Amino acid sequence: MRILIIEDEQRMADLLQQGLEENRYAVDITCTGEEGEILAQSIPYDLIILDIILPGKDGIEVCRSLRKNMVGTPILMLTCKDALQDKVIGLDSGADDYMVKPFSFEELYARVRAILRREKSPTMSKIICGDLVMDTVTRQVFHGNKSIELSGKEYAILEYLMRHPDAVITRTVMEQHVWNMALDSSSNLVDVYIKKLRTKLDEDRHKSLIQTIRGVGYRLRAK
Repeated sequence: MRILIIEDEQRMADLLQQGLEENRYAVDITCTGEEGEILAQSIPYDLIILDIILPGKDGIEVCRSLRKNMVGTPILMLTCKDALQDKVIGLDSGADDYMVKPFSFEELYARVRAILRREKSPTMSKIICGDLVMDTVTRQVFHGNKSIELSGKEYAILEYLMRHPDAVITRTVMEQHVWNMALDSSSNLVDVYIKKLRTKLDEDRHKSLIQTIRGVGYRLRAK
């Protein structure tokens, strides 16, 4: 999953990026509201972490503008303003959650998980596709009774495929959701990681769970 951080305090942005990337998220950072709004409208992020106090266009304006332009990406607002009225304004502008600085990363990460779980699967923390089971809280994956050990990127790719069973996912779409802007668009990393996943998941190499749709991308068989 891919997260956009709009935060002008570089140390805070770096700490958030480090913590989220350690938990297998792809993360982009920008320090201005204007650039953050452009990125949010052009890239299909799964979550936006948005500071309110920004140079130029502040977080409230950015949030309102994104909602006005029908960008439905969940938004978690960060701010040093802790008055009740400030929280009301933030939530009424279209934010999904609101955290006051300073905060613990443990709590922020819990809120990130909750927002993404609510967005993707309202009542279940597990994604099930045939014999494949993924627990998005513990980050465990099982194929039948077998536990599958996955790297961060392998997990992210499989999670995206499992959230879209039987749909054909292009390489471009996969790159946008799993990697940040540092990825070279000519890279074959998607193909490399799909091959690694098949090695770990497939009991019969002639009946791969992840099908190649030639010239397009990949599809995870739901059954």
